[in-house]
Amino acid sequence: MIGHYQLRIGNALIDLVPVQGKLGSLGGAAPGAEGRNVDHICFRVLPWNGEAILAELQEYGIEAEIVSRYGAEGDGPSIYLSDPEGNALELKGPPWAPIPTS
Repeated sequence: MIGHYQLRIGNALIDLVPVQGKLGSLGGAAPGAEGRNVDHICFRVLPWNGEAILAELQEYGIEAEIVSRYGAEGDGPSIYLSDPEGNALELKGPPWAPIPTS
């Protein structure tokens, strides 16, 4: 075993490496609780199926919810969760459809 987790979302992949393991120790010390250098990492998920994403996360014991947040393309659905080291991750869907005006 190489000592990391792989997070696959659509065609994106990120390797999550715990700092306590052999592979993680090669990168030096982790930032402290007050010394993070990244607020969160956002992944755009297409096609978006929020309920299916929540169900998949729940299979791994991850409780989350869909919230509406502003992003690069406007307000839309987001799911926030944390990786094994406590870093914040956002799974972002497309913007909400515009409300028709009459």
